Amino acid sequence: MKRLSALIIFASFALTTLAQQTQKPMLYGTSWMAVTGKPMAATAGSMIFQQGGNAVDAACAMLAATCTMWDTLSWGGETQALIYNPKTGKVIAINAMGVAPTGATVAFFKSKGYNFPPEYGPLAATTPGTPGGLIYMLMQYGTMSLGQVLAPAMHMAAGYAIEAQAANTIEKDKDMLKTWPYSKKVFLTHPGEKREAPEPGEIFVQKDLLATLTKMVEAEKAALKKGKTRKQALMAAYDRFYKGDIAAEFVRGSKEQGGLITMQDLAKWKPVEEAPLMVNYKGIDVYKLQQWTQGPVMLQALNILENFDLKGMGYNSAKYIHTVYQAMNLAFADRDFYYGDPAANPNGPIKGLLSKDYAKQRAALIQYDKNDAKIGPGNPYPFEGKVNPYINLLKDRGFELDTTKRNFAPKHDLGNNTPKEVYEDRLWRGTTSIEAADKDGWVVSVTPSGGWLPACIAGNTGVGMSQRMQSFVLDSTLNPFNVVAPGKRPRVTLSPSMFMKDGKPYLSAAVQGGDTQDQNLIQFFLDVAEFGMTVQKATEAPNFNTNQLWLSLGGTKTADREPKPGQILLNTNTKDEVRDQLKKMGYTLSFTERTSGPINAVYFDWKHGSLWGGSSNHGEDYGIGW
Repeated sequence: MKRLSALIIFASFALTTLAQQTQKPMLYGTSWMAVTGKPMAATAGSMIFQQGGNAVDAACAMLAATCTMWDTLSWGGETQALIYNPKTGKVIAINAMGVAPTGATVAFFKSKGYNFPPEYGPLAATTPGTPGGLIYMLMQYGTMSLGQVLAPAMHMAAGYAIEAQAANTIEKDKDMLKTWPYSKKVFLTHPGEKREAPEPGEIFVQKDLLATLTKMVEAEKAALKKGKTRKQALMAAYDRFYKGDIAAEFVRGSKEQGGLITMQDLAKWKPVEEAPLMVNYKGIDVYKLQQWTQGPVMLQALNILENFDLKGMGYNSAKYIHTVYQAMNLAFADRDFYYGDPAANPNGPIKGLLSKDYAKQRAALIQYDKNDAKIGPGNPYPFEGKVNPYINLLKDRGFELDTTKRNFAPKHDLGNNTPKEVYEDRLWRGTTSIEAADKDGWVVSVTPSGGWLPACIAGNTGVGMSQRMQSFVLDSTLNPFNVVAPGKRPRVTLSPSMFMKDGKPYLSAAVQGGDTQDQNLIQFFLDVAEFGMTVQKATEAPNFNTNQLWLSLGGTKTADREPKPGQILLNTNTKDEVRDQLKKMGYTLSFTERTSGPINAVYFDWKHGSLWGGSSNHGEDYGIGW
């Protein structure tokens, strides 16, 4: 009997151990953690930590490195971040999203035959936000100089061994890159040969970008020599990019290629520090950026899911998948109609959208036996004591707001016939993620993006322009809060996360992947909070994706963006009985081995005083801890 008991205990231990096995090892540290989209960029963060920098300094160095590597973004893109400040005990948000330039109006784009602004080229560009966002974070919360944090990126711009992913993307996109003279000059290092892009491992040199970064550092050094303070010196570098000779060349190069950005657009833009949004899920405070991002989708979905016993359903059971899928659909339906730049329209119903009572009303709409292909946006205004001013628009769309009846989507929301490979490229496009934490308590989560390959480079700056204009709409019946206008920020997919428990950091996480970002982060968080997975296990765990949403990226026609109700992407290891049950519920199933973008995360082990880093096996993301 004792032997049998011992065997049972051993078997139980073996199964537990097996359940926690991962393809990549957990990262452990006591001093710092640096995780991002490429090994070389994570190394840049580690270099800064080793020189005495804090997590903000390291995050800035990793941001600069990923931009220089064209890790699905570049220097002309956009940055936003959540930062935990241990000195104040608060989470703050950095909004360094560019804005639509002068002349970017509905009439302008419609005159060119677009239903959405274009996805590539100069007309896709908002004003660059990343240089300003990096400098602002460094100035307010970092400790080092711009020259110090840019040193790894400048070394890379002078020449680094380009990795296969970027090199092969350049080759794939070379025909488009040839249409822009400055992009052709930078990227096609073997013009006229069979392979015109750099080869993997080739030393890739970016002289123009190096010159731009050097000018910014020179401006900082010159200001310090004149006796200026650290912050004043950083602002000198900022001004040279947005108001000086760098700005002038950027604007000249943009206009030469048909772009709209003016010197005034660059000079007027500035990064904004703002309060993040937060809901509490079963004792854990979940922080996201404001509704100019899709971040509140996660908050809304968690509010809905709080009404269900998810753990009791079982991890990735048919009932669990169905419930989470439906909750995400409800949240995305609200995103698609109500989210947009609050600075341009401060009357958005975000208070109502994040109301627990509103979530209960939305949760009651979930049908337990089938997918609801006709879910539309709700009416959150009564939950903040207001009357919905967009009732007529919703009626024009055909949505029923009477909760005693079923919501339904109009016919044009139900028929996306875009080929699978094209659709999924748009669903997952662009971006990287950055996670940094240190022993003093600073935590940074960033999901920078924009200016990804194939990028149009602005003149001789070496800076690829953003493509984020495509996330605006031109039709107010789609979303009255996100209609393009000069000076306005588009509603973007970019969505870092931070989680607090008992007044302390609990988790920090972000993921690349367009409209799938918050879908994957919701499931990652539930894997840890509900199912007790380690942070590394949760980054690798099978996720599922809903396609029942309007795409935020890709295509200039309405048909390019329409939802695919009931379509679900599942992991290839999904059990047969789960597949059968989901089919009976009305789902259309597809499968892949990788069901999320690469999630990067840090878990805070307060019991032992250690940092645990997780970096998904779904890409080339990498972390270093000490």
